[in-house]
Amino acid sequence: MTEIKMNNQLMTLEQTNLLIESGKFLMIAGDEKLLLQLKKGNWIAGTIPYFMDVNGGVSTRDECFVTVLPDFILDLEIKTYDKDDIKNVFVDSKDNGINFIIIPAMSEVHFNFALNAPIFKNFGYNPLIGWIAGVHLDDINNTTAKTATGLTGELKNEYAVVIHGSLPDTKYAEIDIVNIFTQGSGDEIQFLEDSFKVKDALINGKKQNFAEYLKKINHDTRFPLVADYMGVMINISYQSIDEDNMEVNFYAPVFKGQIYKNAEKLEDYVSKFEHEMPKEDINYITFSCNCILNYLYSELEGKKTEGITGPITFGEIGYQLLNQTLVYITIKDYTDEELK
Repeated sequence: MTEIKMNNQLMTLEQTNLLIESGKFLMIAGDEKLLLQLKKGNWIAGTIPYFMDVNGGVSTRDECFVTVLPDFILDLEIKTYDKDDIKNVFVDSKDNGINFIIIPAMSEVHFNFALNAPIFKNFGYNPLIGWIAGVHLDDINNTTAKTATGLTGELKNEYAVVIHGSLPDTKYAEIDIVNIFTQGSGDEIQFLEDSFKVKDALINGKKQNFAEYLKKINHDTRFPLVADYMGVMINISYQSIDEDNMEVNFYAPVFKGQIYKNAEKLEDYVSKFEHEMPKEDINYITFSCNCILNYLYSELEGKKTEGITGPITFGEIGYQLLNQTLVYITIKDYTDEELK
């Protein structure tokens, strides 16, 4: 079985532009001022200044994080999607397809994808992996997340950018997530509508103001809501509690009728995350990303993440929007027996 050597690292603007000139297909993450200076070429990009580098977690506005897509990925094509046509992102996937996506945070296309991806036509037929672009936390009230493609170089807050490709028949891709959270043993929580923010919730079937409920139980909002999707734990991270309006804001939408529980609290967030990092298949990882909340709460700045490198994001995409997870994709060869 041929191993894939990781090609994910921080680069200077000059190094990034030289790589663009080589014609390689790239995913690029970086500060807006750097992305505006990229040469046109075969790339998609999103704004963010936080990264998992080989030397550890780092925040920098002076380098880009570059993922080089392997040469064996065939029929590569760059496309953009707005809030209306994002529903076609799975339909446009190729035979034995592999798809890489970046979406700007708090955009209409972000909201549509987050709320509706699981009901898009052909959802889950082929891997779709990527991330939600963001901004430096110091700038969160002053600017917006943006994406761009190397076709135009224009940075905008309106479009998802995607590279669609096809794997040879001898190879397959798998998306995996690292989620350190499980449902706690507390109250069952349901919501009255699909939304990124809520006023009221059903707590064990009884309607209550959700902000008041969280204050009453003294909930630590580092620990997300968790839904059990047929054994797969999916997090909904808390963004803020708006006490003026008595609303709770989330980084991903909650869904009407789904049963949630607050996560089981961890005695040591940092150690738990480090323990759950993937130990196998490191050399087969083509792309990975990690949540900004894991970066903050696990104090990842300066810490190495077991060979996993990539952008630190405002949300992770593994077929659908995820929160407080590390997401990665591996590409491997089928065995001779599997090819028969």
